[in-house]
This record gives sequence, C-alpha cells and structure tokens, in this order.
Amino acid sequence: MSTVRAITAEAAARVDVHLMDPEKGGFKLEQLMELAGLSVAETAFQLVHERATVETGSRSGVVAVLCGPGNNGGDGLVAARHLTHFGLKPVVLVPKRVEREPFVGLMTQLRMLGVPSATLDDMDLILSDAVLVVDAVFGFSFKGQVRAPFDRVIKALKSHEHKTLSVDVPSGWDVEKGSTTADGFSPFALISLTAPKICSRQFKGRHFIGGRFVPLDEFNIDVPMYAGTQQSVEIANDSVV
Repeated sequence: MSTVRAITAEAAARVDVHLMDPEKGGFKLEQLMELAGLSVAETAFQLVHERATVETGSRSGVVAVLCGPGNNGGDGLVAARHLTHFGLKPVVLVPKRVEREPFVGLMTQLRMLGVPSATLDDMDLILSDAVLVVDAVFGFSFKGQVRAPFDRVIKALKSHEHKTLSVDVPSGWDVEKGSTTADGFSPFALISLTAPKICSRQFKGRHFIGGRFVPLDEFNIDVPMYAGTQQSVEIANDSVV
C-alpha cells in the first residue's frame, strides 16, 4: 500500500463510539487503552533500542512518559506499565492529576511496579536524562489554546523534540490544521492510533500506526497490514493523504 488516508477528529470519535457500543463493538474504554498503550510501548521499545545502538551503544533505558488528563494520557500510563515489563525504566509525569477510573487504577498499577512519578519541578532533569520521551499529553479531541500547566510542558517538549514520540497527535497541534506556529513543537516520531489524523499530513518525522483492533473494512480505513504479533507498523512519512 503506497498511501494511507488520514481521518478527521469526527471520524475518529465515531470509531470510538462504535467500538464501545455494547451491541456493535463490545469494547470497554479500559480495553481500548490497554491495546493502544501496548502499541505505543512496542514502538517506544523499538526506538529506544535503535537510539542505543546508533548513539552510544549503551543507554540507561529511562523513558519519560508525559501524560495528560484525557484518554491519550491513559494510553501513556498503560505504555509505561508495559515498558517496565519490557525491561526499560519509565518515569511518568502527570501535570494534572485525574481522580477517576481508569486513571486511578492505572496509577496504582504503576506504583505497584515501582514506576517513579515525577513532578513539574523534576521535568527538565527527567527529560534531559531520558533516552526517549513519550508525549501522551493531548490527543485528537484537543481544541483551543494550551493552558497552564500544560503550556510549560509543551515548551519543555519543544526542547527535546529530537527524542520525542508523540501519541496519536503531537500535543498542542490542531487535529485538522496541524502545528499553527512557525516554531511549534514537532517530535521526531509519531504513532497514530487506528489511522493518521488530518494534521499528520504535515508531519515529516518517523510515522507509525498502532491499534490493530479496529475492523478496518467496516470503517473503510486503509492502513498497512500488521505482520505476525506486531502491534505497530512504520509507514513512509510522505504516504499520508
């Protein structure tokens, strides 16, 4: 497949609604987060090992995972758990705590595994030390201006964009228009969930697709086929239309 069609935020929302309809998809939100987070973790694991080989031959394996208050952040928390089981050392940073499920349970799981939870005061040091940064702050439902404390987070991500993997949409981007400022944040890698969003047409870095749990034929989504047990697959950065 030479091209991959991008979808709108509205189309992405319709897929989620369908999947979580008891009579149609039968999924729970927690299941979708688990599957999405696993695909993010697989991609992050691959990138960490590539960077270790290319840059130094030996890295600490520390991965900074920045999580927002929405479902994108939940995907990041799940990814952090899997990265621990993959033998890496995730550190999670949740700028705005969420006191509802499934987030409370996800944070409990990470504490049980001994995954450190950093604060905004630790952010610059954590990002500097990390071999990879996972941006799971905002997803396809983000609209408007970035407000505190997330403006500080996006600014920090900009300084480390050369080693940042964004989840679904680079945080702060308009899901339809993309980056709206000339000097905006642009990560080196992106993992689109289910299918690329419209904004990814302007993305020029390494691009992965994750989320093989969606019935593609039903939604007329054309993404590359996953091989074997793959949870993510890389696509050409000029293939999104």
